[in-house]
Amino acid sequence: MDQGMFAAPLWAWAAVGGVIAVMLAVDVLSHRDNHVIELREALIWSGVWIAAGLAFGLIVWLGWGGEPAVAYYSGYLLEKALSVDNVFVFALLFGYFRVPAGYQHKVLFWGVVGALAFRLVFIFAGAELLDRLAVAGFVLGAFLIWTGWRLAVRGEPDVDPDRNIAVRLFRRMVPTEQQYHGGRFTVRVDGQRRATLMLVALVAVEATDVVFAVDSVAAILAITTNTFLVWTATAFAVLGLRSLYFCLAGLLRHFGHLRYGLAVLLAFAGVKLILAETPVGKLPLWLTLLVVVLTLSVAIGWNLLAARRERRRHAGR
Repeated sequence: MDQGMFAAPLWAWAAVGGVIAVMLAVDVLSHRDNHVIELREALIWSGVWIAAGLAFGLIVWLGWGGEPAVAYYSGYLLEKALSVDNVFVFALLFGYFRVPAGYQHKVLFWGVVGALAFRLVFIFAGAELLDRLAVAGFVLGAFLIWTGWRLAVRGEPDVDPDRNIAVRLFRRMVPTEQQYHGGRFTVRVDGQRRATLMLVALVAVEATDVVFAVDSVAAILAITTNTFLVWTATAFAVLGLRSLYFCLAGLLRHFGHLRYGLAVLLAFAGVKLILAETPVGKLPLWLTLLVVVLTLSVAIGWNLLAARRERRRHAGR
């Protein structure tokens, strides 16, 4: 338990919340015309969000020292890597619902707002569990190891919304339209307020992200249980999820091997949680950061090598 690494004052929480709110406002105003996000724009916004995340790590280092900064960067990199899996599933959901390209950013924007809210709840609940119940470390650790194994051996994830409990309940409880009405989430038909297909797609995105939130929050809590560090690392990584989607959605077929690297990181986080509750104790933060960086480097290198071999194989035909 390292909640006492430092106690972030309330003004620090408020300042981070203010910065996030301002950046979200700028983002939504920049895309209020529902235009199609091109690669160049997505790359620029990705650069902005990554720069913000990295800059905040420097603020942590200057304000509270190197150990909290290493914990923050480890959590940030882990959440950023796990976001790639989110992007893959979101692409499948958008294809299933045939979400028009011009409205995908709007769905993702509100999806990210919901993701931040869910993660904030999970962070405090998870940290409290680990603080009060020693067995929680073993349970979360085993869950992460199982999740990593499932990620390594599974095929393409099943994202059929017709079998999603949240989507089925929503459609049963809320009158819905089976079509889009511009960029609107609801529309009035014959005097009755009805949800559009765009709102159904948003519900599917939010319901799917809850599963990802449980995995990613548990993984970062294995690095540090300092709620301020976990929240900021998660928030800055998730805030760049929209632009990351538009950068990678068309390239995801080249990242098939990345899931093995993510599986290793999830399993490593699980082992780390379990060891923290044994006489071995917590693994050093520098080792965690080293494992995250090396694993991601190997996974990305494996993908690039596989893509090069694939190109050569096609060129030789």
